[in-house]
Amino acid sequence: MKPLFVQIKCSKGQTFDVSEKIVDHLEETSEIYSISGQFDLLAKFYLRDDDDEGSFVVNKLQKIDGVLDTYTFVAFRLFRLSSGANYNTMGALSISAEI
Repeated sequence: MKPLFVQIKCSKGQTFDVSEKIVDHLEETSEIYSISGQFDLLAKFYLRDDDDEGSFVVNKLQKIDGVLDTYTFVAFRLFRLSSGANYNTMGALSISAEI
């Protein structure tokens, strides 16, 4: 699995709707945050090793209603994963709380 980070600019007033559509329709979604600045959302996706990043962004993410623009970051290496966090077989992050 390979991580992909994408900043997303949404149509005015559509940020929450766009985030829900992304979570509901893109199984590759790991995390999504509302952010400040020139973009409205920051999303983390996990793609399969043979998936093309450009194709995912253009043919899936940018086709979601309300997505106006995207800015993509490809991650090369993870240096540290906090303790208590682990990945399931699909690469999705799950956090386990220690009590």
